[in-house]
Amino acid sequence: MSTAATEQLHENAKDLDARPLAEVAEILAHAQHDASQSPLAATEAICAGALAMARAIRAGGTLHYAAAGSSGLMAAADALELGGTFSIPAAQLRIHMAGGMPTGVEMPGGTEDETADLERALAEIGPDDVLIGVSASGTTPYTVAGAKLAKARGACVIGIANNAGSALLDIADHAVLLQTPPEVISGSTRMGAGTAQKIALNMLSTLMAVDLGHVHDGMMINLRADNIKLRIRARQIVTRITGTTDDTANAAIEAAGGNVKCAILIAAGATDLADANARLETTGGKLRPALSSLNT
Repeated sequence: MSTAATEQLHENAKDLDARPLAEVAEILAHAQHDASQSPLAATEAICAGALAMARAIRAGGTLHYAAAGSSGLMAAADALELGGTFSIPAAQLRIHMAGGMPTGVEMPGGTEDETADLERALAEIGPDDVLIGVSASGTTPYTVAGAKLAKARGACVIGIANNAGSALLDIADHAVLLQTPPEVISGSTRMGAGTAQKIALNMLSTLMAVDLGHVHDGMMINLRADNIKLRIRARQIVTRITGTTDDTANAAIEAAGGNVKCAILIAAGATDLADANARLETTGGKLRPALSSLNT
């Protein structure tokens, strides 16, 4: 039997297939809950990684997500949301998934062992960049090779894995160990390990956004309002923070060219878009001190 935690048998695995489905469902739900607790023990590494990501964005660098299989889907999901949620420019985001992003219902399998294309994919990675490598085992050849290439070129490496002492964590500048229990279906890391990875990735990118000043009182103040739902949310954010009417909020958003942070400042008393931008420039993009400056 493998010593890797992700390949061990779950304590409730015996006779699993002979149990009532309702009982199996409870086991699965409890296992997911148990797995979801593992990021709590990795908060120090997650915070350090988030600060590295924020530094990269400020410096004009790029966040590279590298993974295979289910871990690749978790990584891609995080990267794909950063534009709409926090307006992270697409030019500063890259997804490197073994075999490429799926275009149908089949996931590429053997491609996690193929590393030849990584040299080309990471040709421009450098000291201003961060690579976030995700691998349940911590030994996936594609992900480990990507981490090695990134490290050799001076990039910061964040490694997320579910097995202690694995190659990916050894390479990483910020090693995020998610010690999830054995899977109910042994080795099916799309389950507990994947849940923990999703949480850790969400934590990394959200903490990065907090440090960049893109979050205020739990609201995404740097969102990209490019559909009806988000335009409504942008208006609600402006009214909640400033206490203005919907009409005033809409006018401020229009005057700010859709920039929610600037719209908030205009609604709160900034003279115009140039004034709002100047105040944000002074505070490093942080809204709270920029709002305070209106009262000085």
